[in-house]
Amino acid sequence: MAAYIIFDVEVTDPTLADDYLKLANESLTPFQSKTIVHGGVVEVLEGDWEPERVVVVEFESMEQARQWYMSPAYTKAKDILQRAASVKVILVEGV
Repeated sequence: MAAYIIFDVEVTDPTLADDYLKLANESLTPFQSKTIVHGGVVEVLEGDWEPERVVVVEFESMEQARQWYMSPAYTKAKDILQRAASVKVILVEGV
């Protein structure tokens, strides 16, 4: 069953964010993932959630998504992301 990692990102250091993006994209290659959403216009329809940038990455399964998120390659990218942005991340199972 598909699974999705959803990021809510507020970039605070664009230069570091570019470094993160390069490493993150490289780390995804072995996991046969698919980026569904990367930035773009966000329109709030209900509630008070106002994300600056939303990223959604699709994986084949929850386990595969977890493996990517904990992988050494992504951990290196994640360390940069934590310095480049304020971020919230969730993993959700698809249908």
